[in-house]
Amino acid sequence: MRKTLDDPCPFGPAVEILLPRWTSHILWVLSEHGTLRFSQLRALIPDITPKVLTERLRRLERDGLIHRTCFAEVPPRVEYAGTPLAETLLPAFRVLATWTDQHLDDVSAARRRYDSEK
Repeated sequence: MRKTLDDPCPFGPAVEILLPRWTSHILWVLSEHGTLRFSQLRALIPDITPKVLTERLRRLERDGLIHRTCFAEVPPRVEYAGTPLAETLLPAFRVLATWTDQHLDDVSAARRRYDSEK
């Protein structure tokens, strides 16, 4: 999937898939809470708009990271769940969460120092 053999960033394609705004939030929430309906996802990610949530869900489904199940009911019911492929991301997400816990204060301090010098 890498664009060229001499691509200087071997995880660039993963960044393009996983790090657009809200994508990692959706995957994390589904991994933590299991199968959810659209309204439940909105409640757990309150700052996302319905339009953006719909777009991200479609993209994640296309990429094979979530599964969408439609139930033939009135009113219609749709549920979203992470796929086994999405589960392979959990170790990387946990590493990033640990790094954030350990280093976010350092980043904030560095930003304050930088901003005070400018």
